[in-house]
Amino acid sequence: RRLSVKRKIVIALMIIVCFLLQSTLFQSLSLASISPNLLIILTSAYGFMKGKKEGMAVGFFCGLLEDIFFGRLLGMHALIYMYIGYANGYFNQIFYGEDIKLPMALISVSELAYGLGTYLIMFLMRSRFDFFYYLKRIILPELLYTIIVTLFVYRIIYMIDQKLEKKKDLKERIDIV
Repeated sequence: RRLSVKRKIVIALMIIVCFLLQSTLFQSLSLASISPNLLIILTSAYGFMKGKKEGMAVGFFCGLLEDIFFGRLLGMHALIYMYIGYANGYFNQIFYGEDIKLPMALISVSELAYGLGTYLIMFLMRSRFDFFYYLKRIILPELLYTIIVTLFVYRIIYMIDQKLEKKKDLKERIDIV
């Protein structure tokens, strides 16, 4: 199933907007230098809403954008986000849009996986073994903040996707006639 040009543009804009909000507005709203991860919310959402391929693609571009602007290792975040998007795609078959429980659970697990992946790559490889300090000071607070923001951001992502789907369905019906 190919993505329409309009859908690709909307997804690209969503990635850019989430990246800009995460790196500007939410940085100024950070609590104890912890801010929510909007790119994880977007990657996870596209994974479970649209499947493995779209989740993987959105994750790759979210991570690549983060790598280009903030990363020390080019491709590290792209790889982590890509795996997260792909893994969320496994839940596409049981996804029901109006129910917030599955998205909340998957985004929570994705944020935890992101924190652990970042710890393993960035800190453990540099012989920094204070895992519980990193868990208590960075991973869990960011997880909590991301979950709270998910309550609002996920609904916006879902509404945008539903509008794109309705327009696609309408176009397909017109093409059939």
